[in-house]
Amino acid sequence: MKKLILLFFVTILVVSCKKDGKEPEPIIVKEPEPEIRFGYKIDDYKVIQDTIKSGESFGTILDRHHVFYPKINEIASSAKEIFDVRRVRAGKPYTILASKDSTEKAQVFIYKHDKINATILDFKDSVVVAKNYKKPIEVVQKEVEGVVYSSFSQTMDSLGIRPNLTYTIADIYAWTLDFYRLQKGDSFKILYEEKFIDDSTFAGYGKVKSAVFKHKGKDLYAFRFVADSTLNIPEYYDENGNMLRSFFLKAPIKFQYRISSRYNLRRRIAYYGNRVRPHKGTDFAAKIGTPIIATASGTVVESTRRGGNGKYVKIKHNNTYSIQYLHMSRQAVKRGEYVKQGDVIGYVGMTGNTGGPHVCYRFWKNGRQVDPLNPKLKLPEAKPMKKSVKPDFLKYIRPLKYQLDYNRIPVEEPEVITETIAKK
Repeated sequence: MKKLILLFFVTILVVSCKKDGKEPEPIIVKEPEPEIRFGYKIDDYKVIQDTIKSGESFGTILDRHHVFYPKINEIASSAKEIFDVRRVRAGKPYTILASKDSTEKAQVFIYKHDKINATILDFKDSVVVAKNYKKPIEVVQKEVEGVVYSSFSQTMDSLGIRPNLTYTIADIYAWTLDFYRLQKGDSFKILYEEKFIDDSTFAGYGKVKSAVFKHKGKDLYAFRFVADSTLNIPEYYDENGNMLRSFFLKAPIKFQYRISSRYNLRRRIAYYGNRVRPHKGTDFAAKIGTPIIATASGTVVESTRRGGNGKYVKIKHNNTYSIQYLHMSRQAVKRGEYVKQGDVIGYVGMTGNTGGPHVCYRFWKNGRQVDPLNPKLKLPEAKPMKKSVKPDFLKYIRPLKYQLDYNRIPVEEPEVITETIAKK
């Protein structure tokens, strides 16, 4: 029908041109571009999209789409280096490209790990081909700024920012800023990336390039920079090149906690009849099941249950420092394991002698328990930036700092920004 209509209009155009005494101009009709998905011309197949149901296996799915078990076993064996078909998970979407003939036999199986990544198993020919696929990603530079009137997480939520970015910012500032001590009227600005697929589908956040928090009258900057080209690991630094990351985190819980009891050698404890009993730890109150994280990297030397400590984990960081985490509902690590800073090592509970859910954080220095929140306690710092790298760093952050400070991207090298390095 469409072809008849097109022919009708072309005929009218030709006749009208002849009446005017003009030769008709040639008409070029472009054929529509074929739709390509996952590298395949979709029009060549019957496309079946579904989600893996509870109890379904890879074999069950292919059998339902007319692939027999000898072939299924061959596919599983050929693909094992790329993809273990036994680990398909319920709830994951998949696409099958089947033949367009009467058999409608599956020829390609596409397992979608997330919005971006997929595994393709192509068995339409005698040789099975297994490969990983990544959708093209468009990275867009974004910025967000706000003023804190309740909490940082609520402010970010009100600005339409998803929790993942909020947690990333909390991780960046974990050593320099207590998000539960932000003051009403504190403000922030963040320069970050958003990822999109298919032009408009949000696919997550990319790098946080820079940020600034205005807290207690001070500007707390964070700039992402790779200072060691050999290790090629990005870190965050302030405007003078000082690393934000310290040897120890400020707290063993990321969010939703409060300090219910501090280190106090003369504290009276109601649980023991209001008698004076030294409290050599810092209690972080949180809901049961809240993840507890290692505040520094080290080796687990104890993961057990004992007396009033309840279930606990003790980590040795070096010959000087060790930390205990008490009253867990359960541990997530075993004795002898090496854990990195920020790894989950257990969950908040009420085991042992405790009047409420919390983690008792006990900090050991040279075999003696000390108060980690004591400002007089000198703790080790992270490795500083090399002096030879600092000029490159200062040059790199100038436009980022200008944008944070003046709310616009500099067209030329900003002359108003000057960097000074304190002499040592």
